[in-house]
Amino acid sequence: MTDMGQPLFDDAAGPLVRPYAVTRGRTMGAGHELDMLTLVVTVTPGPRLRYLEPEYSEIVRLCRDAQSVAEVSAHLNLPLAVTKILVGDLITEGLLNFRSPATSDFDNGIAVSDDLNILQAVLAGIRKL
Repeated sequence: MTDMGQPLFDDAAGPLVRPYAVTRGRTMGAGHELDMLTLVVTVTPGPRLRYLEPEYSEIVRLCRDAQSVAEVSAHLNLPLAVTKILVGDLITEGLLNFRSPATSDFDNGIAVSDDLNILQAVLAGIRKL
């Protein structure tokens, strides 16, 4: 047992609250396609935070300025999968807005650009070599 005021973690053992406890046992998010590069920002004025867990209020505080999901994960010191679930909960509640990164079309694992001018410039540069 810990005394009042002592942290619930041990440097050697890590946090005593396991990630599955933070997400209440969930392994899937609220259906939002969140990438590690997805930007999230707090909605102002936003609805009242209904969650009591400290991770949720910390995410809302961190996202006053736009943050990527990876940055939020690093600040919280939580696995990315856990952070995606928590951020998804806040998006569903209307507390966060999100913008997914621009996607590229892929053909056999190689990104295909829609801008033919860029491809022509690259080809011209290669020919000069």
